[in-house]
Amino acid sequence: MTATQITGLASPALQPMLDDIRQRRKDLHALGHIPQDIVARFQEIGLYRAFVPTQFGGGDMSPAEFLRIIEIISAADGSAGWVASFGFASKYLSSLPAATLAELYRESPDVVFAGAVFPPQAAIAEPGGYRVKGRWGFGSGCMGASLIGVGIKIEGENGSLPRMAVMPRDQVMIEENWDTIGMFATGSHDLVVDDVLVPEEYILIRGAAPSIDTAAYRYPTMAMATQVLAIVGAGVAREAIDEVVRLATRKTSITGAPSMADRPGCQIALAQMEARLCAARAWFYEETEAMWSRVCEGREVTPADIARLRIASTHIAKTGADVTRRAFEMAGTTGIFNSHPLSRLLLDALVVAQHAFMNDATWQSGGAVLLGKTPPPGYL
Repeated sequence: MTATQITGLASPALQPMLDDIRQRRKDLHALGHIPQDIVARFQEIGLYRAFVPTQFGGGDMSPAEFLRIIEIISAADGSAGWVASFGFASKYLSSLPAATLAELYRESPDVVFAGAVFPPQAAIAEPGGYRVKGRWGFGSGCMGASLIGVGIKIEGENGSLPRMAVMPRDQVMIEENWDTIGMFATGSHDLVVDDVLVPEEYILIRGAAPSIDTAAYRYPTMAMATQVLAIVGAGVAREAIDEVVRLATRKTSITGAPSMADRPGCQIALAQMEARLCAARAWFYEETEAMWSRVCEGREVTPADIARLRIASTHIAKTGADVTRRAFEMAGTTGIFNSHPLSRLLLDALVVAQHAFMNDATWQSGGAVLLGKTPPPGYL
């Protein structure tokens, strides 16, 4: 691996970045998005080049390594981890023509891509491209992006996978209207495009076969789109457990009762939380490594293989939310104040588990695949 292909976990820039994010948590929430200086540090540790083909200067990072970095960042701050996870989004670009990819990465592989698919807006075909206009919600990470994609539909097409029109950031207006109970600093604002002609070679089908054959591009795109978000919940839950340990070892009872750390109930709950989170992580990374081996060896990837990734992702997101909720409850009234870390951690974990990729309906889709049935479009 060359000096320009930084392995994120080994990067000397990782720990200083994590320390800085922790110190700036309140400022990030007040700002409402992850600022450009932190995005630049995500670039420095290789997140945006992680899955770019090596011929364009890509980082040749494995999915498990990428996910572990996102988990660590999420422990420092959930919103920062969420935005960092979109380093994965270069996989969406993989269905663009090879010549277009070469142009996108001509100056640097560290292109920051963000976007929003729903609701897909009608695009009008014109010579050389498509005329795009409309509004899209949930544009996570858009404030730090240089390239943005939006979902479109073309008259007469009935494909199950959505198309996206990709354009420079300066052709998109961002309406800063993200107002949620948790994950507030993701800056997942509305994207507005007003009459932009997007060249045909910059129209992709999200989740379609890649134009260049690499192991990273063969790894199931929609499954990994779920994984990178689900692991944020695990990072938040780890921080919640650590916060309970800090609280229990320094807090004394005002009534003269045993300290929190000396209470059997606290000890039992802490052990159960640790067991649940570590078990969910072990299965999650086991499935990740198994899928990576399949695509690296060129073996067939079956719907059941993908379903296990999706089920493990739903499981870890739900487990992360449950563990964090338990941590919040253990803190008693101490945790109810907005100034306390556990109040933020609880809301962040709940928002992760509410995402459409990990909500309760995804259990049914996974079970359908295991029974040999066809899941809803986009699940695989």
